[in-house]
Amino acid sequence: MSASSRVFVARLAGTVVFDPIGDQVGRVRDVVVLVRAKGAPRAVGLVVEVPGRRRVFLPLTRVTSIDSGQVISTGLVNLRRFEQRAMESLVLGELLDRRVQLTDGSGEVTIEDVSIAQQRTGDWLVDQLFVRRRSARGAAPFRRGSTLTVPVDAVQDLMSRSPEQGAARLLEAYEDMRAADLADVIRELAPARRLEIAGALNNERLADVLEELPEDAQVSILSGLDRDRAADVLEAMEPDDAADLLNELPDEQAAQLLNLMEPEEAADVRRLLEYAEDTAGGLMTTEPVILGADDTIATALAQIRRAELPPALASMVFVVRPPLETPTGRFLGVAHFQRLLREPPHAAVASVLDAETEWLTHDASVGQVTRLLAAYDLLALPVLDAQRRLLGVVTVDDVLDHILPDDWRGSDDERLEAVAQAAPSAPSGRREPAGGKSPRQEPTGQEANRG
Repeated sequence: MSASSRVFVARLAGTVVFDPIGDQVGRVRDVVVLVRAKGAPRAVGLVVEVPGRRRVFLPLTRVTSIDSGQVISTGLVNLRRFEQRAMESLVLGELLDRRVQLTDGSGEVTIEDVSIAQQRTGDWLVDQLFVRRRSARGAAPFRRGSTLTVPVDAVQDLMSRSPEQGAARLLEAYEDMRAADLADVIRELAPARRLEIAGALNNERLADVLEELPEDAQVSILSGLDRDRAADVLEAMEPDDAADLLNELPDEQAAQLLNLMEPEEAADVRRLLEYAEDTAGGLMTTEPVILGADDTIATALAQIRRAELPPALASMVFVVRPPLETPTGRFLGVAHFQRLLREPPHAAVASVLDAETEWLTHDASVGQVTRLLAAYDLLALPVLDAQRRLLGVVTVDDVLDHILPDDWRGSDDERLEAVAQAAPSAPSGRREPAGGKSPRQEPTGQEANRG
């Protein structure tokens, strides 16, 4: 095999794709390879994430250069959503971490990377595998055993799925990816592969990813975990997100998981489950930044500086009388982030209170919440009980999650397809627009260069 260039696919994850004049087209998320009856698998294209978090197919025939840190394309990109075909495999999503046998009979290895090489004909073929031998004790292959690079024909049944497949190398390739983007990757995979990836994530990372997945995927993954692990993941989720997920489970399963959670974590979730889903009580989170009146502005700034705090909750501090956990003592007011920045750090937060901020009751409708957030340009609103105790906080992202369509986490194309299927057919003889194509789109669809 004479190759003019070779690329190891794991290094392509997240690589920026540019057009010929230097404008960014998107980022590489995977490589599509075509299984053939004879010969090495052929790489046919890249899965590229373009603005709007849509994943599209970019044929390798439209790629002019793959260099360190960048991919140059011809600029012609079909914006139709990528759909995997039966004979295709995703290198990062499906081949990494797969266990295969060496043809020389020397044992089992695990695939850690796959190289594709461009031939003189212009075709790209899978030519080499970077693999790790399993340790003599049969323990997990990663970080144990020797590594080697072998030709693709040195392994058996490359495309046959292993009974058990890890996800360590896949997650390494996507290590720096935001939770919402990793959720998009997972959402496109087969249910069994999703569970393998979920098993490899730590509880906090899995909790963040679950919060970004559609409800059916959330239920599928959580139900596939053993009950103790599922309870630990629920504890790591925001209480309102955990309550929403438990609402989607059968009552018996939800009760079992609540009983396995730590009592303090379960108490917050149980309280949220008492409220209707379409009310302020059902939307609120019980873990905003709460301080006492004597706490200093320096303390408040340190609290909202925490990296794990969502931006909406970091926009203000809620000041109450003890106790400082929901339901708190009497609510005194809020201290806005911008005001805190303008005052001396040693001053008390009580000196900068907005005591006239709007607030909600637990039974306020989504419409009421939306109107107040919009009218006063706020990112969060407190929810109080009849004794003016702070029960929780509704943030703008909680409201958006509720009022957006159920499929809002899907791509624009998926939603457009759903609308098109529901719409009546165009009258006979009327010419329909050509799918909103721009001059830069590939005119013949992703099928033209696949196979």
